[in-house]
Amino acid sequence: MPRTYRWWWSVTLTVACASSALAQTALTWEQVRERFENNNPTLLADKLNIDESKAQEITAFFRPNPQFTLSADGTQIAPHNGGWRPFAGTFEYPSISYLHERQHKRELRLESAQKGTLLAESGHVDLERTLLFNLRGAFVATLQAKAVLQLAKDNLEYYDRVLDIGRNRFHAGDIAQIDVDRLELQRVQYESDLQAAQQSLENAKIQLLALLNDRTPIEQVDVSGPFDFSDQVMPRDQFRKIALDTRPDLKAAVEAVDKAQTDHKLAVANGSTDPTLSAWYTHNSSNNNPFGINTLGISVSIPLRIFDRNQGETLRTQIDITRNERLRDAAEAQVYSDVDSSYATLESNLNLLRPYKAKYLQQSVRVRDTITFSYQQGGASLLDFLNAQTEYRTVQLNYVNLVGAYLTAGARLNQAVGREVIQ
Repeated sequence: MPRTYRWWWSVTLTVACASSALAQTALTWEQVRERFENNNPTLLADKLNIDESKAQEITAFFRPNPQFTLSADGTQIAPHNGGWRPFAGTFEYPSISYLHERQHKRELRLESAQKGTLLAESGHVDLERTLLFNLRGAFVATLQAKAVLQLAKDNLEYYDRVLDIGRNRFHAGDIAQIDVDRLELQRVQYESDLQAAQQSLENAKIQLLALLNDRTPIEQVDVSGPFDFSDQVMPRDQFRKIALDTRPDLKAAVEAVDKAQTDHKLAVANGSTDPTLSAWYTHNSSNNNPFGINTLGISVSIPLRIFDRNQGETLRTQIDITRNERLRDAAEAQVYSDVDSSYATLESNLNLLRPYKAKYLQQSVRVRDTITFSYQQGGASLLDFLNAQTEYRTVQLNYVNLVGAYLTAGARLNQAVGREVIQ
């Protein structure tokens, strides 16, 4: 192979590899969600709360440590019977004591800590629910921006073809210069639409990458998914039932009541008396009784809880049960409110989308094409042509924005329910 052709082939291969490296990666919603769950720093940081709570379970189940005491007394500091024997009369007293917990305090502490872990898990799922709505919103915004950008490109391409025909008609003496000028001035609107759509797409990608904690260049990121709406929606009562069974914040509110009840039991148990059991050994070489030099002893120490029986904490935990029951009722009411509000928004968008898809989209295309053909044949005025172009652009853009609003309302309903019910 000649050197020139080898050089050309090398350059071509290099450019092809570079283009492949810079190619956009189209991510589906499932892939975006997986990356989010693996990389989002807020979600990962909150997940550590669960591990911390599990560590507290270990601490809660500890037994009290025994106490060891070693005492020495009676050591001589002067000569003894004419000789120096400093340890001859030492009294040695090692002892060990242990606090015995009654009324299942240790088990109740563990139960309270375990229910705290359940609360941490539900709180983590609830945070994920909120962040997923933000992620879904960024994903839908990207799809919507792509649809608007494609519409802007199509409108500009179509208008450029019409503009070329207008210039040809002007050169043929069929229309005046003022008509060509007005046509060219109208093109500015389509150029502005294209630039605004490109900017919106970049902003949507930036928000999406921020949630994914991804540093990939914007031009190398793309998403793919259906940008359409479903005409069939389940009845509202079914969404309510799913929400009551699924919402993690409602589940956390129910678990908080259960934990408060356990904490009250623990407060009552903490008001009971815990005896301290002790045992000791003594060595007293100065004892006159030769059989009493080494002795053993035991004792039981029982606090007399006459004044402090943990009454304040017992009352506080009892009140805390009632407080958490009220919060549970408020959380349930919020679930109904969220479902009803998001369902009403979704229905409103559907009521607007149905006539657009069934009638208005086709009508806008038919009116634009008819007026354009008539104008090119001299049967319609320039004003009629420009109005038809504006009407088509408005209808098509409204439809795209309504689909985006529908998908956003669907994401809001998913958040209200607690899981994905609208794709």
